[in-house]
Amino acid sequence: MTREKKIIQTSLIGIAGNVLLVIGKALIGFLAHSISIITDAVNNLSDALSSLITIIGTKLANKKPDKKHPFGHGRVEYITSLAIAALILFAGGTAIYESIMALIQGTVAEYNYVSLIIIGSAIVVKIGLGLYFRLVGKKVNSEPLKASGTDALFDALLSVATIIGIVTSIVWGVNVEGYIGILIGLFIIKSGIEILRDGISLIIGERADQDYVNNIKKIVCSFPEVQGAYDLIINSYGAGKAIASVHIEVDDNLTARDIHHLSRNITEKVYTETGAVITVGIYAKNEANDEVKEIKKTVVDMIKGNKFIKQLHGFYVDDKKKLITFDLVFDFDCPKPADVILELQTTLKSKYPEYNYYIVQDTDYTD
Repeated sequence: MTREKKIIQTSLIGIAGNVLLVIGKALIGFLAHSISIITDAVNNLSDALSSLITIIGTKLANKKPDKKHPFGHGRVEYITSLAIAALILFAGGTAIYESIMALIQGTVAEYNYVSLIIIGSAIVVKIGLGLYFRLVGKKVNSEPLKASGTDALFDALLSVATIIGIVTSIVWGVNVEGYIGILIGLFIIKSGIEILRDGISLIIGERADQDYVNNIKKIVCSFPEVQGAYDLIINSYGAGKAIASVHIEVDDNLTARDIHHLSRNITEKVYTETGAVITVGIYAKNEANDEVKEIKKTVVDMIKGNKFIKQLHGFYVDDKKKLITFDLVFDFDCPKPADVILELQTTLKSKYPEYNYYIVQDTDYTD
């Protein structure tokens, strides 16, 4: 079964389960005049709508690339998460409002043991749906499914609070459902904010998963001609849709023909094993003579004590132009990378005046 079909199938199961819960809870809520059960039913209705949005989002995300969207429509799934978060926040706000109104108006619920049994059954159903959604969501890497699963587990927890209110009313005659409704609303809002935050973070662009990064670098460095992989950048355009670029370090005596075949083979292997479309750039390496090795050792010793410099790479000495070039990867916390580079250039110029120095400030895109 394809990823799209699996997500849709899971979402349809969620819709069916939540619709049954809505009917059962709404019926009990209206008969018992219980605002907490009614708001719980409203929350289940929002869950059903969330599953419907997930289906729509998945369909849109799998549309083929077009001229306006050459990278495809995979990021629609991230927007779907935002829509689900908005529904959850609305449900939470509604629950709090209705609960406060019930407290002000002094509405008294009339529970019975049938209510207790049905809400208890609903908890079992929600736990099952929540675990199923999260399991499938992780398996197919679907943020909307994972969000729906987390929300369903929260619902089960909050339904426990509803049961506590029912038991309290039946056994001791104490009506606390208005307060329980407020508590449910607050938990729902907390869940919505977390899903909203995660969705926004994905749209902004997060650091790639470290295992994924390591796997790509391992594949790139598996070719004997490659002496190092640097500057790996991975842009995600939805689940399983990544576009990447990397610089590889090779001996400067390789021909254009050699580099052509090497880069082609790397591109093919990375795509076959990870699904990422990768572009390969080249750093030449020439550390054949003692002077070059001495200069590089000097640079390494100079930056060794700087906590903001994470890596040096792309070191190359052009004897004809008397030019030394290399990249420095700076930590994001470094206040003034340009000042560090200027100081390094000045020191190197005084030690090896016959050379000019071109130092590139690099970004820590992936570890």
